Amino acid sequence: MDIRKLQRAIIDGLEDVKAQDIRVFNTSHLTELFDRVVVASGTSNRQTKALANSVREKVKEAGGDIVSTEGEDIGEWVLVDCGDAVVHILQPALRQYYNLEEIWGDKPVRVKLAASTGFTGARPSEPVDDEDEDELEASAAPAVKKPARKVASRRSAK
Repeated sequence: MDIRKLQRAIIDGLEDVKAQDIRVFNTSHLTELFDRVVVASGTSNRQTKALANSVREKVKEAGGDIVSTEGEDIGEWVLVDCGDAVVHILQPALRQYYNLEEIWGDKPVRVKLAASTGFTGARPSEPVDDEDEDELEASAAPAVKKPARKVASRRSAK
């Protein structure tokens, strides 16, 4: 399965169950085991389990395979191994403590999220899709301000 298609399926699965602070990192330069690490937060054990389930369903619908899932019995940190991508779903306190972004995060990948108007990450680690490129250029262009109209004050009108 194409890595972009897999990445999109994972993000769609996370967004369907309202994951928070979704981050995607290119790890192909760090390990040959997988190309992407996705980190997201869930607010409770129930939500992290639901997020993992949603990711599994979306990846399977897209034609991908799930290698394994770990941590669902407790639900504080659930890992979904999708082969070329590994998804970490953590509750905020654990995410802050383990700080996976420090380990895997030197190459953030720009991805379009439904909940935001922009992209995650500071800069792309790979070429941006054509459809995303147009949107990126539009968001990077400064807004044109119209000159303010002069309104006559009541004092000057008298």
